[in-house]
Amino acid sequence: MCTYQTNKVALRGSAKARLGWMKVTDATIYFDHPVHFGAGHALMIDVTDPTKGPDARLALELDPTSARDLAESILRTLEQVPSELLAEFT
Repeated sequence: MCTYQTNKVALRGSAKARLGWMKVTDATIYFDHPVHFGAGHALMIDVTDPTKGPDARLALELDPTSARDLAESILRTLEQVPSELLAEFT
Protein backbone atom coordinates (compact mmCIF):
# COMPACT_ATOMS: atom_id res chain seq x y z
CA MET A 1 0.00 0.00 0.00
CA CYS A 2 1.39 3.40 -1.00
CA THR A 3 1.41 6.06 1.69
CA TYR A 4 1.61 9.01 -0.73
CA GLN A 5 3.59 10.75 2.01
CA THR A 6 6.40 12.77 0.52
CA ASN A 7 8.99 14.71 2.49
CA LYS A 8 11.33 17.28 1.03
CA VAL A 9 14.50 18.70 2.47
CA ALA A 10 16.87 21.42 1.26
CA LEU A 11 20.49 20.29 0.90
CA ARG A 12 23.92 21.83 0.47
CA GLY A 13 26.37 19.38 -1.02
CA SER A 14 27.54 17.39 -4.01
CA ALA A 15 26.78 13.99 -5.50
CA LYS A 16 28.33 11.92 -8.24
CA ALA A 17 25.78 10.91 -10.85
CA ARG A 18 25.75 9.70 -14.44
CA LEU A 19 27.21 12.93 -15.79
CA GLY A 20 29.84 13.27 -13.04
CA TRP A 21 29.88 15.47 -9.95
CA MET A 22 26.97 17.85 -9.48
CA LYS A 23 25.72 20.28 -6.87
CA VAL A 24 22.70 19.00 -4.93
CA THR A 25 20.11 21.31 -3.44
CA ASP A 26 17.04 19.14 -2.80
CA ALA A 27 16.04 15.70 -1.56
CA THR A 28 12.65 14.05 -1.86
CA ILE A 29 11.90 11.05 0.33
CA TYR A 30 8.87 8.80 -0.12
CA PHE A 31 7.67 5.19 0.20
CA ASP A 32 6.24 3.81 -3.04
CA HIS A 33 6.67 1.27 -5.83
CA PRO A 34 10.33 1.19 -6.91
CA VAL A 35 11.42 1.48 -10.52
CA HIS A 36 14.40 -0.89 -10.34
CA PHE A 37 14.65 -2.50 -6.88
CA GLY A 38 13.02 -5.94 -6.88
CA ALA A 39 10.37 -5.38 -4.21
CA GLY A 40 6.76 -4.28 -4.16
CA HIS A 41 7.57 -1.13 -2.18
CA ALA A 42 10.70 0.70 -1.10
CA LEU A 43 11.86 3.90 0.51
CA MET A 44 12.97 6.23 -2.25
CA ILE A 45 15.42 9.09 -1.88
CA ASP A 46 15.88 11.39 -4.87
CA VAL A 47 18.74 13.88 -4.51
CA THR A 48 18.66 16.58 -7.17
CA ASP A 49 19.59 19.98 -8.46
CA PRO A 50 16.26 20.89 -10.13
CA THR A 51 17.83 23.80 -11.99
CA LYS A 52 19.83 21.30 -14.08
CA GLY A 53 16.91 19.15 -15.27
CA PRO A 54 16.23 15.41 -14.96
CA ASP A 55 19.83 14.29 -15.56
CA ALA A 56 20.94 16.01 -12.33
CA ARG A 57 19.46 13.29 -10.12
CA LEU A 58 20.77 10.59 -7.84
CA ALA A 59 18.10 8.05 -6.89
CA LEU A 60 18.13 5.45 -4.10
CA GLU A 61 15.55 2.69 -3.65
CA LEU A 62 16.03 0.97 -0.29
CA ASP A 63 14.27 -1.70 1.73
CA PRO A 64 13.06 -0.35 5.10
CA THR A 65 15.82 -2.04 7.11
CA SER A 66 18.55 -0.64 4.86
CA ALA A 67 16.98 2.83 5.01
CA ARG A 68 16.90 2.76 8.82
CA ASP A 69 20.46 1.43 9.00
CA LEU A 70 21.65 4.21 6.69
CA ALA A 71 19.84 6.92 8.70
CA GLU A 72 21.19 5.60 12.00
CA SER A 73 24.71 5.34 10.62
CA ILE A 74 24.59 8.94 9.40
CA LEU A 75 23.46 10.12 12.84
CA ARG A 76 26.11 8.03 14.65
CA THR A 77 28.83 9.38 12.38
CA LEU A 78 27.77 13.00 12.94
CA GLU A 79 27.66 12.47 16.71
CA GLN A 80 31.33 11.42 16.61
CA VAL A 81 32.53 14.54 14.77
CA PRO A 82 34.24 17.09 17.02
CA SER A 83 32.01 20.15 17.45
CA GLU A 84 34.69 22.53 16.17
CA LEU A 85 34.59 20.76 12.80
CA LEU A 86 30.82 21.25 12.59
CA ALA A 87 30.96 24.94 13.64
CA GLU A 88 31.46 26.19 10.08
CA PHE A 89 28.03 24.81 9.10
CA THR A 90 25.96 26.49 11.81
